[in-house]
Amino acid sequence: MDINHLISQYGYAALVIGSVAEGETITLLGGVAAHQGLLRFWLVVISVALGGMIGDQLLYLLGRRYGTKILRRFSRHREKIHQAQSLIRRHPYLFVIGSRFMYGFRIIGPLLIGTSRLRPKIFLPLNIVGAIVWALLFTTLGYVGGEVIGPWLHQFDQHVKRWIWLILAIVLVVALRWWFHHRRKKRQRNAAND
Repeated sequence: MDINHLISQYGYAALVIGSVAEGETITLLGGVAAHQGLLRFWLVVISVALGGMIGDQLLYLLGRRYGTKILRRFSRHREKIHQAQSLIRRHPYLFVIGSRFMYGFRIIGPLLIGTSRLRPKIFLPLNIVGAIVWALLFTTLGYVGGEVIGPWLHQFDQHVKRWIWLILAIVLVVALRWWFHHRRKKRQRNAAND
C-alpha cells in the first residue's frame, strides 16, 4: 500500500468530505499534499471550498428549520447567542463570510445565521465567497507549511503501514474476544432454557 497513491487517487474526495465536518486541519493537509505534488493546488482549493460550502449550507438549513429548538439546549449561553444574532442583523454580509474564520463559530455560526432568517438568496452567494476565501487562505498556508514538513512526510508512509497493521491486529483481537464471549453467553442461555 503506497500512501502517495492513495492520496492522489482519493485525496480530492477525502478533502470534500473532511471539510464538510471539519475544516482547517483537512485544508492545511490538502495544501501540504499539493506542495508535495500529490494533488493540484487549485483542485484542492475547489474541493475544500465545496466541502466547506456544503457543510455550512446544511447547518444554515438546519438552523432555519430547527434552530430555535437547537438553541434552547444552550440556555446558559443565551446572552452570547443574542449578541451574535444582533451582529448578524447589523452586519449580515460580514458575519456570513467571517463566521468561518471566528474561533468557536464553525458549527454554531451557520446555525445562528439560519435562525436569524437571513434569506437563502443572500446566504448562498456569501457562503460561496466565504468558502473560496477560506479555502484559498488555508490551502496556501498548508502549501507553504509543506516546505517545513516535507522531509517528515517521506518517512510517513512507513509509519502509516506499521500503524495500520497494529490497528488491524487490535481489531482482530477485540473481534475474536467479542465472538467468544457472545458464543459463551449463547451457550449459557441455551443451557438455562433446557
